Amino acid sequence: MKAATLSRLMRMSWEIQRKRKCNRSRSLFAAWAILQNEDTTIFYLVRRFSHSHYPNKVRLADLTLFGVA
Repeated sequence: MKAATLSRLMRMSWEIQRKRKCNRSRSLFAAWAILQNEDTTIFYLVRRFSHSHYPNKVRLADLTLFGVA
């Protein structure tokens, strides 16, 4: 695994641990699951937090978790 991927993983797990107040292993597991299922996670979050009466202003094909395709 590359150093950039590991640093993203650790940064995300620290943020999850701090915000959700869970232990280190659980937050690391959650961050790993988010990174492995990035495309599904982004699609789910956009659908969940979008307004139901008008379409999204962003195309689902252009979304990535970290902005790098």
